Amino acid sequence: MQGGSIKDYLMLHLIVLIWGFTAILGLLITLPALELVFYRTLIASVGVLILMWFRTKPVLIPFHEMWKVIGTGCLIALHWILFFGSAKVSTASVCLAGMATTSLWTAFVEPFINRTKIKWYEVLLGLIVISGLLVIFKFESGYWLGLSMALVSAFLAAVFSVINGRLTQRHSPYQITFYEMAGACIFSLLFLPVYSFGFNDGEPIQWAWHGLDWFWLFLLGGVCTVYAFSVSVELMKRLSVFSINLTVNLEPVYGIVLAVLIFGESEKMTPEFYYGTLIILISVLIYPVLNYWNRRRKKAVRTLG
Repeated sequence: MQGGSIKDYLMLHLIVLIWGFTAILGLLITLPALELVFYRTLIASVGVLILMWFRTKPVLIPFHEMWKVIGTGCLIALHWILFFGSAKVSTASVCLAGMATTSLWTAFVEPFINRTKIKWYEVLLGLIVISGLLVIFKFESGYWLGLSMALVSAFLAAVFSVINGRLTQRHSPYQITFYEMAGACIFSLLFLPVYSFGFNDGEPIQWAWHGLDWFWLFLLGGVCTVYAFSVSVELMKRLSVFSINLTVNLEPVYGIVLAVLIFGESEKMTPEFYYGTLIILISVLIYPVLNYWNRRRKKAVRTLG
């Protein structure tokens, strides 16, 4: 874990709380998953561009770097399409439980991309996550599609988080957020034909907003995306990707509690679902202890050497 202040970790938990609300917003908004992602990223890209203009932040980055950031945005778009799709075919709780595996994927993806050694305790925590998933799958088999979509979404979240951890060393959070949201918006449009005939049974694309969709969309695009995404990218300068994604495992706790409070009986699951989710979230409590012990051990070895 890189150096980080108490303020950094408190801010991280605020961001996770906000993200815990996104699956609920996905259910409150009547639009299908792809159309929802398109509007979310469109609002977010325009919003961060306006923010950069008011704060006189530089927008342009080198062309070869621009395509890397835009390409990462495409991964983010696919991640969100699967994320909201998972919530809509199952429940917000199932979606958030699947997303808690992000740290498991990160334990393998980060060493692969950054060419570093896999840490044994990160693999151990990953195995704990798997045991929790097995409990959920065993007793909530009716939600296998939604949970499977959430697992793939979590894998993509791990990939783009690790990439962002590298991009933050070269570009500002505003620049990264703008180009990634623009890339995600473009990808959503290009993916429409595949989505319409491959996943939507040829149904017409639903562009129209209904009821309070406009309010929920601007809340999703503004607070949950422009603000939360920019702050999370900024935190990557001081906190490790794994520690961030492990803390994001608390997203199901915040989200499930909020979902039950808002949607009531439709979000209540079997006791075994909560047992499985609890097993997954134990890793959040174990990681800081193991990481602290590992850093102390390395420091002791260097001192003796």
